[in-house]
Amino acid sequence: MKPLTEQEIRASFVNCTKGEAKRLSVPHDLADRPWDDLDFFGWRDPQAPDRGYLVAPLADGLRGAALRSTHAPSGQNRRSLCRLCLTAHTGGVSLMVAPKAGKAGKQGDSVGAYICDDLACSLYVRGKKDAGMGSRLPETLTLEEKIERTVGNLTAFFAKITA
Repeated sequence: MKPLTEQEIRASFVNCTKGEAKRLSVPHDLADRPWDDLDFFGWRDPQAPDRGYLVAPLADGLRGAALRSTHAPSGQNRRSLCRLCLTAHTGGVSLMVAPKAGKAGKQGDSVGAYICDDLACSLYVRGKKDAGMGSRLPETLTLEEKIERTVGNLTAFFAKITA
């Protein structure tokens, strides 16, 4: 993924108003991100831990989505699987809900998926980040095929947001 600017990130959001995109918290360390290892840029808002954001270079251009997460009650450390990268976590996956784009979103329609809490799917797929023992199931796919699958899952999630 090519490095993104704050302006590009804010302009990419499809499921929030321009004012909301202008107010959201974009990380200040964009230059330090591992852009070459990212298929999409995801981050959590440090001032609002239930908020997350995804920005992805899709076939039809750069697209961003604002997300809200739900957390299991403390004490529940069940093993869950991220629907984007297929990494298994113990207590590290949350239901991320995105308002749909346009009129449907204004009427309260939303879509959700279980996604890695830290939104670091690209790094898990590449083995640059470890979610613990048993987090990556044995597969015969090449790294390129795993990346392609993750990007396909992300593209399908964005298709639901913009449908």
